[in-house]
Amino acid sequence: MFHRTVVFLVEHNKTNGALGFILNRPSGQLVGDFLKGEEFSPISHVQVHVGGPVSQDHMTFAAFWEEDGHFRYASRISAEEAVDYSHQPGRLVRAFVGYSAWDSGQLEGELETHSWFTNSITPGLLGHAHDTHLWKKVLSEMSAYHQLIAKAPENILAN
Repeated sequence: MFHRTVVFLVEHNKTNGALGFILNRPSGQLVGDFLKGEEFSPISHVQVHVGGPVSQDHMTFAAFWEEDGHFRYASRISAEEAVDYSHQPGRLVRAFVGYSAWDSGQLEGELETHSWFTNSITPGLLGHAHDTHLWKKVLSEMSAYHQLIAKAPENILAN
């Protein structure tokens, strides 16, 4: 599920664990395939992404934007709130089925074993397509070392 993914963490604390959404797993479906009401027409064209393995029977939304040179977001918003954000200039609305979650201490353990690369989110993320190529783009912008990893074949042993 998490192979070559970009996960945007929206919550992380020692008590409750962590919660996030995979940004680069498009499902091939649009919001309009699920929400048919006229009130949802402003977001009917929004691509639905697989946000993670938890609660894949539930759709939620997030809005992203740049403000004063900083990356801002509103996560776990309703479809109605997503429509409101879609009317605001510079707002990027995303739809997710499912989400990613880690129990208390679980993500910290994965970070200690270097299972993840971490990076601060920047407004530049909004300029990239949130598709299967996003992982390589984000990694390539981190450092020369990460750029080498991004360019490596998926199965280095088959090379």
